[in-house]
Amino acid sequence: MTRSTGTAGHSIHPPKHEVFDLEAMTNTDPKGFVRPVAEYRAEPWGLYMARSADHPSFDHVQSWLLPELGVRATIFRFTPGNERDQDRYVDIGRYRPGPQRWTSVDFYVDLVVRTGRETEVLDVDELFDATGSGLLDAESATYAVETAMRATDGIAAHGHDFDAWTRSLGMPIDWA
Repeated sequence: MTRSTGTAGHSIHPPKHEVFDLEAMTNTDPKGFVRPVAEYRAEPWGLYMARSADHPSFDHVQSWLLPELGVRATIFRFTPGNERDQDRYVDIGRYRPGPQRWTSVDFYVDLVVRTGRETEVLDVDELFDATGSGLLDAESATYAVETAMRATDGIAAHGHDFDAWTRSLGMPIDWA
């Protein structure tokens, strides 16, 4: 089953930008916090990142940035009592590779993949609110919706298994 929901009472904010510095081994989050990265691994089709997190709900993050697909898939290691029913959290955006530095712009829409069960589309309301407020142009909003739909369809066609979908596209991601 695939369904779409939104976040009631969210505040409108500009698209989130992030920097992945392979040389400095850092990740600069959308709020400007620079965090050390334990591992970067660049492949022709994507970038893997693993780092600790100082968040109250999770203490470790693993992500794959896949520019061709317009997605960033993440596994969060939740702290006790903060577990969530999700296997992959997928951000929709633009991911730009570089030899020493990758950048990203998050376009609001997210997917929650529960492997073998469902893919849930989130925050479409945030995308529309940001677009209506002039924080995101119509071309980027269209890209976000089309990318989210392609990803949702692809993941669903592979049994709601994000990793199986990427493998079918010649992008064998590895979380170890």
